[in-house]
Amino acid sequence: MAEPVAHRQIAPETEEAFGLDAAFVDEVAAALRADNKQRVRDLVGDLHYADMADLLERLDAEDRRLLVESIRDDFNPDVLPELAEEVRDEVMNALGFEDFAAALDQLDSDDAVYVASKLTAEERAQVAARMPQASRMLIEQGLAYAEDSAGRLMQREFVAVPNYWTVGETIDYMRAVQNLPEKFYVVFVVDPRNRPQGQVELSRLLRSKRPERMKDLTDEDVEPIALDLDREDVAFLFKQRNLVSAPVVDKSGRLVGQITIDDIVDVIEEEAEEDILKMAGVGNADVSSLYSAIIRTASSRFPWLAINLVTAFVASSVVGLYEDSIAKLAALAVLMPIVAGMGGNAGTQTLATAVRALATRDLNASNALRVTGRELFVGMINGLLFATIVGAMAWLWFEDIFLSLAIAGAMMINLTVAGFAGIMIPLTLNKFGADPAASAGVFLTTVTDIVGFFTFLGLATLIVL
Repeated sequence: MAEPVAHRQIAPETEEAFGLDAAFVDEVAAALRADNKQRVRDLVGDLHYADMADLLERLDAEDRRLLVESIRDDFNPDVLPELAEEVRDEVMNALGFEDFAAALDQLDSDDAVYVASKLTAEERAQVAARMPQASRMLIEQGLAYAEDSAGRLMQREFVAVPNYWTVGETIDYMRAVQNLPEKFYVVFVVDPRNRPQGQVELSRLLRSKRPERMKDLTDEDVEPIALDLDREDVAFLFKQRNLVSAPVVDKSGRLVGQITIDDIVDVIEEEAEEDILKMAGVGNADVSSLYSAIIRTASSRFPWLAINLVTAFVASSVVGLYEDSIAKLAALAVLMPIVAGMGGNAGTQTLATAVRALATRDLNASNALRVTGRELFVGMINGLLFATIVGAMAWLWFEDIFLSLAIAGAMMINLTVAGFAGIMIPLTLNKFGADPAASAGVFLTTVTDIVGFFTFLGLATLIVL
């Protein structure tokens, strides 16, 4: 009998309530290096597939290969969609195409399509050649849809029954059929042409009497999702309607698949991660940078750093206009980063709010003017407050009332402009079809730096010198 393993820490005081214990990861690594396969299997035998994916990502490449070899006969295919792309490639190499294809064949169709989409064309061909024809065709059909479409996202396994069936017939059917989805939440009700009429939640189905007709239990408010609908729109629909499952239909309106809430959670997480990385000037190629090659990671970050360098020279040229003023009064060089820095931070606060509101569709053409006015007044209020604070501190520091007035005026102007720019820049980019998360930060920093330097140095030149 295997000895019990305390690989989780679920007490409230732990840093990672549901993550893997670091000591457990070290213990697995030690067992792998000692070539103690039985101990490895005892340690990882009861791991959830998401925790197994986490474990594989925490190990180094050699330990990762050894772990796959140790659990090859009991490898859980559900691990594959949870892995970072680079780690999944290493797992595939360790498994070999034959076992990898067998694992892919056991996944739900949506997960199989997702994993296959991350392979190179050559790898995909090698794997497909080793899969049953039916599974291979499902994957090929899924890959034919656009990457961010509902067709790529949907699961082709679902339960659908005629609208004239009874509850008893439906339950008997589900007990008898062999290829039910592993997880499902609703039964779709279709007409003779296989067009969805609505759906019945399992909870309602199980509470109903056997003689009741499915058409009498059907919720008809659920709108079918078109195959080419963008996945962000699908996620928005799920959020707005509080859905757990929705039917997907082809151009003729026939039911071809379903999308479930677990897929939508992944979409929301991926879209949020993508926006955060873009706001930091990091592209999609760098999402898995923890596992990426150094050159690949550096090259993906270079373009945005180059753009930032150009905008930095633009801001510096404004400072150069007042070179004589700075030379006459060294205090200007000490204080001017405060104005630009405060403007940048204030603008970033507004920018983050605006990008999120655009993503969730809370900010749109109908309320853009009102929201812009609100942010403008917020910037003015904060500008007034911090102008008072920084003006007083400058006077106490340099004992120059004119210098304190100059920095107070510049702070007031820059924070007001920052609030306005923080909302207008993403709105404008969105209007012209650009992604605000990717480029708004560069424009905002340029605006706040230029306005900050220009107003402070300009006011100081006029008032102090």
